[in-house]
Amino acid sequence: MRFYPAALALSLLASLTASVSHSAPRQALDPRTVALLAQGRADLSAGRVEAAVDAFESALTVQPGNVSVLLDLAEATRQQGMQGKALRYYREALQADPGNLLAISGEGAALVEKGAVEKARRNLVRLQGLCGQNCDATRQLAAAIAKGPSVRILTAEAVKPAPVVSEN
Repeated sequence: MRFYPAALALSLLASLTASVSHSAPRQALDPRTVALLAQGRADLSAGRVEAAVDAFESALTVQPGNVSVLLDLAEATRQQGMQGKALRYYREALQADPGNLLAISGEGAALVEKGAVEKARRNLVRLQGLCGQNCDATRQLAAAIAKGPSVRILTAEAVKPAPVVSEN
């Protein structure tokens, strides 16, 4: 009983601190990050995926852990065909913002492209619970799952060895 007032005060302090940090405003974007994001998005829309990835990676070094930068970088690496790397960026974004609908949907689409359709369906169920059936993110992921994984065809020309000239 003699520790009751101290325990009550500590629990009150902990709950107040948790609620203040939970409702803290999101970090504002640095002007350099904004410029790099704009450059990367322009490169991505023009089809210059490598340049877009470079710009997004530069933005990530200016402002590490920013969710919007991570999402753009994940989308660009997905377009590059590097779904494993894209998954890593989506998961980093989800660690920073667990309820981010774009990150959940993008991760699911990358999983489908990799062939992990069952894991993508788990993301779809999660999205349906967060925003319902008519949410854009839910519809995009459902369409990606319906389309299925992309089949990659390996041709003989792709693995054709280069001729080696040697002297006897």
